[in-house]
Amino acid sequence: MKKGLTVSKVLKNSIAEEMDIEPGDIVLEVNRCPVRDILDLQYYTADNEFTMLIEKPNQEIWALEIEKDPHEFLGIEINAVATEGVKRCTNNCVFCFVRQLPSGMREFLYDRDDDYRLSLTQGSYITLTNLQPQDFERIKALHVSPLYISVHAWDRVVRAKLMGNPKAGDLPEQIQMLVDEGITLHTQIVVVPGYNDGKVLEETVKKLAQFYPAVQSIGVVPVGLTRFRADLPSLRTVSSAEAAQILEQGTAWQKELRAKTGKNLVYFSDEFYILSGRDFPPAEEYDDFPQLENGIGMTAKFKEEMKSCLDFLSPAAGGKSKVNEKSKVHRVHIVTGTLAAPFFQQWSEQLAGITGKNIIVHSIANHYFGPEITVAGLLTAQDIAGQLGDLDGDYFLIPKVMLKADEHIFLDGYDIDWLARKVNGQAVVVENNGKTFLEGILGKQIGGGG
Repeated sequence: MKKGLTVSKVLKNSIAEEMDIEPGDIVLEVNRCPVRDILDLQYYTADNEFTMLIEKPNQEIWALEIEKDPHEFLGIEINAVATEGVKRCTNNCVFCFVRQLPSGMREFLYDRDDDYRLSLTQGSYITLTNLQPQDFERIKALHVSPLYISVHAWDRVVRAKLMGNPKAGDLPEQIQMLVDEGITLHTQIVVVPGYNDGKVLEETVKKLAQFYPAVQSIGVVPVGLTRFRADLPSLRTVSSAEAAQILEQGTAWQKELRAKTGKNLVYFSDEFYILSGRDFPPAEEYDDFPQLENGIGMTAKFKEEMKSCLDFLSPAAGGKSKVNEKSKVHRVHIVTGTLAAPFFQQWSEQLAGITGKNIIVHSIANHYFGPEITVAGLLTAQDIAGQLGDLDGDYFLIPKVMLKADEHIFLDGYDIDWLARKVNGQAVVVENNGKTFLEGILGKQIGGGG
């Protein structure tokens, strides 16, 4: 069998479906160029016309002449990023979350990928420490942009110590080279108290900011620690006082940077505001939400979406007023982590008044990973089941962020149906935005909120 990329999915009504490409087919070449990874596939199929060589499961070789519009998608998904597999992490970070996982979880969670191709296609953060000269040359040649870089510290010694890898000290030259090639960068800093806070954090932010507009965002998040750290370095989480101090510094940086660049450029995760007891900034302070997947600005964005939808539903806007009839009032259970629970508690009374639902917020403590893990996305079905109890047939909302991207499976391997049976309730999976969340409460679609 020849080397190539195996098709895992063909989208309906796509060019690929029209050409009888099927899951299991292997993409070998495009215009006689071998397809070694997802970058080859994207680059070579960007042309309006090309010849694609594929191998069928019965080993027949098909040469397909394909014509398409410049921005038209071919319509296939592949099962691996490259023929030789994904690039693995070569670091030994003191705060590595994968090394803090217990056994028995979903297999893919233990993957320590650090692949620049996934950074481009999925927004995964990479460290650059495992890249060879030929990898950098390929990034330049194909203009692989944007890239998402885990920086953590500009100081060479500190970064090498944090990441357990002497190559980590090469970051300044690597960033300069990427910037010189016109590569757009989004960067993140995981704050580990005693390592890269204080003056180290300030230097890192200011050094990265000097590369604007190539550096389009600097995300700052606190370290996450599970209870499974018996053989790992002793670390601690960011305290409330430290969170307040970081935000005080950060607000000054943002003011200075907005005056220079027209945007805040540096953004702090929602945990910092909750830890410090500070109000969340308005949505406009996050500009175009460049680090939303990093948990930065999620609450502000969610709040704006909710407000827009509630305004649409309010009686003053011609929407549906409160339903007073007892027979029409149903209980709805909101399942979330301890971090976001206060936010939903604040909204529950207003939501109840407009939707006519009896809304109950469940703040689920993370016994599986430990109490210091407070985000909803790291909750397990077992913890939820153990703390919800019997819902007596009521329906409950599960944010999609708790589940595997393509399946309704939790981190501990249990699926949504198992949880529904366990708590005697009806599960409703909602997207991570205010509109679909409110639709989940109402049990129907609404027109407001965009």
